[in-house]
Amino acid sequence: MGLFDRIRKEWFIIGIVLVIIFAKLEPSIGVKGGPLKPEITITYVAVSAIFFNSGLSLKTEELTSALMHVKLHLFVQTFTLVFFPAAMWLFLQLLKITTINTWLLQGLQTVGCMPPPVSSAVILTKAVGGNEAAAIFNSAFGSFLGIIVTPMLLLLFLGSSSSVPFSSIFSQLFMTVVVPLIVGQIFRRCSKDWLERRKPPFGAISSCVLLMIIYTTFCDTFSNPTIDLDRFSLVVVVFIIFSIQLSFMVLTFVFSTGKKSGFTPADTVAIMFCATHKSLTLGIPMLKIVFEGYEHLSLISVPLLVYHPTQILLGSLLVPTIKSWMVTRQKAVKLTKLQPV
Repeated sequence: MGLFDRIRKEWFIIGIVLVIIFAKLEPSIGVKGGPLKPEITITYVAVSAIFFNSGLSLKTEELTSALMHVKLHLFVQTFTLVFFPAAMWLFLQLLKITTINTWLLQGLQTVGCMPPPVSSAVILTKAVGGNEAAAIFNSAFGSFLGIIVTPMLLLLFLGSSSSVPFSSIFSQLFMTVVVPLIVGQIFRRCSKDWLERRKPPFGAISSCVLLMIIYTTFCDTFSNPTIDLDRFSLVVVVFIIFSIQLSFMVLTFVFSTGKKSGFTPADTVAIMFCATHKSLTLGIPMLKIVFEGYEHLSLISVPLLVYHPTQILLGSLLVPTIKSWMVTRQKAVKLTKLQPV
């Protein structure tokens, strides 16, 4: 394989490295209020584009059948909004005996309470070729559920109290997720023949949008002056977050590939990403509301700021491995069905 072919095959991973380097060198371009205006271009335009793209590329019958996959939805939502925060609380009881900053530990607990993300799990599931319809449903449904459940979990585990503007978060989610998805489906119905004839590169478009999200996320991370942390604490938190993500991905993989699970390999891919990813887009506004007036808010926010780029990076790096596993497993399933009983 020539160098050019190699670059073309691995363009997405090369793109991730380049956007992170660019964010480190020039974070001012992609920060909130900067020339790129991510508070508009990312929060509204990029997220809407992802779901419009999904609505355009998804067959309506696939989306309808995904709604009926109750067992999968129940597994993902229970894992992310019940098991995850409870497991994190138990783990933090052990970490309390260490010298790690108390506010960082509280921040790790808030990560556990967060809903699934609106976009990254969908894009990564699409990149692998997994059950994209199920990923879309769980990301959207989990986000709506999180608006109510997350503040309650934060009150339960951390004891802070405040009023959360449910209506404004609901309307934002509705406008950036539900509306673009429906519009995409309408466009698909009108131009179904053209789409099937031309086969636009939907996966590549979503990947480019994800690179833009990664860039602005790292711009925010690199330019946050309020984070006063010693390097040791930061390294420990990064290591803990990386370990948690990897462990939970393995855990969801083991559970969803069990003989009695009833999930297909494509379902497993959606489960692995949806159940272990956490939303920064919903998370940061919620933390700002729930911990309003806290002088340690920036420290509490650190684990979530670290978790978000880590989940995108780790997920993106695992895409080729998960894809080859899924393809091999699907072939094996087909062969088993073809064999005479």
